Amino acid sequence: MLLKVKYLSVKKYIKLHEGFTYLEFISEAKSKFGLPDDAQLDIFDETDTAVDEDIFLELVEAHPDLCLTVCERILDFSPLAHSTPSSSDTVSSLTDTISLSSNDNDLREQDIPAGCSRSSKEGSSASEAAKEVENALKRKPGGEDILEEYKAEKSLRHRTRRQLVNILASDMTERHGRIPSRQQREKYALGIITLFPALKDPFSPKGYEHFYDGVRGTGYLAWRLKTMSRSTTKRPVKEISVPQEQGPKRRRSPTTLPQQLDGDACKEAISFLVHSPDEASVFQKMKMTFQHRQDLLHDPQRTADVFKTFPRFLDVKGLVNQDFILLFGAETASKLLEKWDTSIKPKVIKEAKHLTQSADLCRLLKAAEKLTGNDENDWDSDMASLLLLLHLLPPTAGRKRRAKISPSDATDKMVHFHKVNVALFFKSLKTLF
Repeated sequence: MLLKVKYLSVKKYIKLHEGFTYLEFISEAKSKFGLPDDAQLDIFDETDTAVDEDIFLELVEAHPDLCLTVCERILDFSPLAHSTPSSSDTVSSLTDTISLSSNDNDLREQDIPAGCSRSSKEGSSASEAAKEVENALKRKPGGEDILEEYKAEKSLRHRTRRQLVNILASDMTERHGRIPSRQQREKYALGIITLFPALKDPFSPKGYEHFYDGVRGTGYLAWRLKTMSRSTTKRPVKEISVPQEQGPKRRRSPTTLPQQLDGDACKEAISFLVHSPDEASVFQKMKMTFQHRQDLLHDPQRTADVFKTFPRFLDVKGLVNQDFILLFGAETASKLLEKWDTSIKPKVIKEAKHLTQSADLCRLLKAAEKLTGNDENDWDSDMASLLLLLHLLPPTAGRKRRAKISPSDATDKMVHFHKVNVALFFKSLKTLF
């Protein structure tokens, strides 16, 4: 997969394999633009909106032509990030000095240079974050028990911590949507360690990265939100489409039909067709029984009875063409013969020459191009071209394994070539007349 990426004023394509991750994209971007491995990058879309890890893949799949912008993050650590506070003044120091971080995109939108102090519009203070977490716990069932346990034991058991994360993640999605912003996640994470100082990690820069790390998009809150998103997002139910029959099995509406016979009148017409010597009457009766014949063709149990019921197809020339005209119209019926010699047949021969050559294919090509002389064992040019279509047919789609059949075997099922003794043929004609 190719992604268009911009760094400063340079645009480049980054090639990624299927199923790539957010961290792999960051690594490829550093390598492509020659950035150091320890550089921290932020990603923005074409509207200068920050793209976090949890929505990165979804955004790229929805907009594969999107041009992403990568920028180096300017880290802004508070004084507490380099020193471990004592247990007596942890709460007060956090309340006075720690504030939520905002990405460089937020600063650009408000024309505030990176490194400047954050205003109240950009983030809430630690005390406000703690108050929001406390209110969320008081609103949710089980939240009061968490507050009481910490008040009594000055810590939370593992099971209680999991319940704490579940409650806050649920509250976050109810108030801020299915995918809360990075700022809201950091606010809840800061509120947790402010309200419960014993849960702070003294070895991380901000102390709450184990609940939510905005740089990597990880932490207990991030993982819980992803789990909730997978379980609550309902995929659209695919409508069960009834496959439409194609080819000969498809039921078509005839263009124009004369009056059709049914019941006893239809049976009388079929009986008349068997014995009538008048071809004009045969053509007329065949027109009037066309609908009955279509019902036979589309009935799997009676398809094989068409020639038994209407044997005149075998001895009266033009009946098949008449049914074709009734079904598709005279204009469509004439297109094949009009374009066959001038357009269709040369294309069939040209495409067949690009196939893997076999003895049967070579024989048909020579017959189609009339290169075999007058060999009575070969097909004529038109019939050979039709049989070449069997070699051009693509394999059938579908998961079920079907018995394969070679084009030469398919030829035997498509048409039978009977040699006729000319002398015997003319002798038969004499006896008829």
